[in-house]
Amino acid sequence: MPAPVVHFEIGCKNLDSTKKFYSELLGWEYAPGAPNMAMVGNLGPYAEKPGPGIGGHITALGHPPHQYVTVYAQVDNIETTLAKAEKLGGKTLIPATEVPGMGHFAWFTDPEGNAIGLWKAMQG
Repeated sequence: MPAPVVHFEIGCKNLDSTKKFYSELLGWEYAPGAPNMAMVGNLGPYAEKPGPGIGGHITALGHPPHQYVTVYAQVDNIETTLAKAEKLGGKTLIPATEVPGMGHFAWFTDPEGNAIGLWKAMQG
């Protein structure tokens, strides 16, 4: 599948209570992430117990948007994909941004206003 979905993100205001909710509801376990972030699920080398499904994270940004859910599609070139999205009626929300030591991400909206993420892992 071109541009497979490789990651999810859930935004919240209160990280501890959101983690507790999903832990009690779905049995999710967390690995440490960046400040105000909890990594969850199958995260390849970061997973304590690799398993089925994609990995993701819950994050409290400290600013709007607080409540959101998005998925990330893996692409070969973020800038080219954002330009194509804009030609097709989408809009860039966050340009390519580095995640130190891991890769780059970006957010765009489709013509309906849905926010979607793009991911390009560092080549190693």
